[in-house]
Amino acid sequence: MSKRQQWTGWAQAQQHYLVEPRYLAGGGDLRHVTEFLRASGWKDITRSSGTMLAFDSSDQMVRVAYQAPGGWQVHGAAHGHQPAWQVTLTPQTPVEIVAGLTDALTKPRSAHAPNVWAPLTEKSWSMQQDDYFVAQSPDRHAVVQYVQPGGDGSQNHWWVGARNEHGPVWNAQATASTPLHLVQSLTTALADPEPVMRPLGHVPLSNRIRVTSVSVMPDQLGAWQQARISAARAAAWSRNWVSSRARTGSKASGYARTR
Repeated sequence: MSKRQQWTGWAQAQQHYLVEPRYLAGGGDLRHVTEFLRASGWKDITRSSGTMLAFDSSDQMVRVAYQAPGGWQVHGAAHGHQPAWQVTLTPQTPVEIVAGLTDALTKPRSAHAPNVWAPLTEKSWSMQQDDYFVAQSPDRHAVVQYVQPGGDGSQNHWWVGARNEHGPVWNAQATASTPLHLVQSLTTALADPEPVMRPLGHVPLSNRIRVTSVSVMPDQLGAWQQARISAARAAAWSRNWVSSRARTGSKASGYARTR
């Protein structure tokens, strides 16, 4: 048997499942988050940080880390008028929702004023204001709150969570100082109606989810993953090229003035 024939025999379709709603789909593959950061030019500092996984932004102003059993932690340093901020997400937070936040860290901020609630109301989440501002998913299994305990506001924070018939599944908390465009990116990913894919053995036991069985070839999975990584690399290259051109233009302008 030739090597090509052997390879064809190995490359058999694998059983996967499309799960919805995504906020009840389980944690997923951490590489969905980390490989995008790596491709975007973030530095892997896992060994020196002592955590299970850790990445620093190129300007060293933001760190994304994951450590079992605690989950995800995203720290932003104080800079100019922006105070320090932090977001924590428990281990079973779906990686596609984590990536809503972490992907946004790698992209330029939109010129439009952020609106955390807009992605939710656009998907028919209910809104109410009592002691807190609260948005709830149509199936009532996911919630976004802006919590204001009172006092001087130092304890204000965002709280996001989901539960199924067995109880709470995951939650995320963000300090009130977290940039609103990042919180909006999180709620956009949370409310996205597209199902997410999970391999055999990684689908939560719950009657609150809808599951569609699909057969996927290994090269298809690889192509989908590579497309996401390639998009991150292309965006990073574009940002670096623009930054380089801006520096070159500044130096040339300075030289002209000196002349």
